[in-house]
Amino acid sequence: MGFPEKLLNEGERVVVSTRTHVKVLIGALFVLLVTVFLAAFVAALVRREVDNEGVETAVGVVVGVVTAVVLVQWVLRPFVRWYTTTYTFTNRRFIQREGFIAKKGRTIPLNRISGVDFEIGVIDRLFGCGTLVVSDASEEGRVPLKDIPNVEQVQRSVAAELHRLSGGGRDDDGT
Repeated sequence: MGFPEKLLNEGERVVVSTRTHVKVLIGALFVLLVTVFLAAFVAALVRREVDNEGVETAVGVVVGVVTAVVLVQWVLRPFVRWYTTTYTFTNRRFIQREGFIAKKGRTIPLNRISGVDFEIGVIDRLFGCGTLVVSDASEEGRVPLKDIPNVEQVQRSVAAELHRLSGGGRDDDGT
């Protein structure tokens, strides 16, 4: 997934660009499967049990509307939120963007970031993701980015860029 070049400043390059792990869509997938099953079940039941074509049509419309509302609310919205939320680290800043129609963004210059840590829970370990915690000098202090794929690799890449930015060639002992 590439970050749009038009949003980069002159001389700026992308170090890491990612979105949350696809595991956040498991609930939406479950809702999709259950909703489609229930809608088909109710439609087949009504078709078998109801002799009145007008009632059958009315029940079909109600089932269709309820199915559409459920799918938009609990399947489409989470997918669009997942698809449109990105986290990008460039050689100059951290950029968080989200939204499809109404957009929202946050930018933190790399020189204000004081640390980048990660946390991996048991379930996260199974999926190969974790929480990346970006610490900065602002009032908010910590920005947790949940469900980041390959979080250890992302943390290493960002830490290396922070090290390069802060003076790069020195060892940890200052030499």
